[in-house]
Amino acid sequence: MSASAESLTTFLIQEQLPDSYREQVNNHFLPFINLLKPRIAAGRLRVLGIHGAQGSGKSTLASFLCWYLGERQGLRVAQLSLDDFYLRRSERQALAERIHPLLATRGVPGTHDVKLALRTLHRLQGLQPGESMLLPRFDKASDDRFDESEWPQISGPVDLVIFEGWCLGAGPQAESELLSPVNVLEANEDADGDWRRYANDQLAGDYQRLFAEVDYLLMLKAPSFDCVAGWRQQQERHLASRRQGKQIMSEADIVRFVQHYERLTRHCLETLPARADCVMTMAQDRSVEEVHCKEGELGHD
Repeated sequence: MSASAESLTTFLIQEQLPDSYREQVNNHFLPFINLLKPRIAAGRLRVLGIHGAQGSGKSTLASFLCWYLGERQGLRVAQLSLDDFYLRRSERQALAERIHPLLATRGVPGTHDVKLALRTLHRLQGLQPGESMLLPRFDKASDDRFDESEWPQISGPVDLVIFEGWCLGAGPQAESELLSPVNVLEANEDADGDWRRYANDQLAGDYQRLFAEVDYLLMLKAPSFDCVAGWRQQQERHLASRRQGKQIMSEADIVRFVQHYERLTRHCLETLPARADCVMTMAQDRSVEEVHCKEGELGHD
């Protein structure tokens, strides 16, 4: 199986991706699709989860899979991100006032509307011919949920839901792991540990119900946490270029922002490879270095 050069070029241009992404597609992503196709056809794969740290390329991969399975395979695919379900800014502000100031910042477990995510996934999987629904979307530029009038619509039935997220599939930490701060943000702004304990308690609760909806989990594994901040800066420049040069966050803002994610990102790098169904280990340039799936090596057509 090989992607049509012309249609793939159109996708690369649309997503502002370098031509080198074509190599990732042909060497890794198309063989991965080959692995999934029998599961999808048999109805054993309704929700594909993609886990990856900030800037790892999970949203881009989700977009490619959605495009390819729709364009080349004729499937009806819904694309969702855990980010789509962030609480509204006003709701996070209320949490910040009631529980801890750091909860005003989107990111950690406890800052998502998990019930909305569960309802969305359940309805998508049960959507019948002739039925349609709106898919929630979050606007990172305004740090708030888009108005429903701007949500995309999808018609049923849906063959596959691709659901990606930075902490998708994560399990909670042990209480002993929460005792010491992992960075300056935690040391200075969460000295008593209330914020990280709240996030961990949330992760141990309804988030596990949400993650259980995933039938197959792919992990894009960063080489280390140290490269994640650099990836996030690249991602920010990419977002700015797509928004007529509007910078969403400064580099100093990004460094602080990423610290909100550090604890759980490090935890996932240590624990999730054993839980994921397939792990794609990334190089620092975000190319795929190795692929290990529980079924064995990926085949090529």
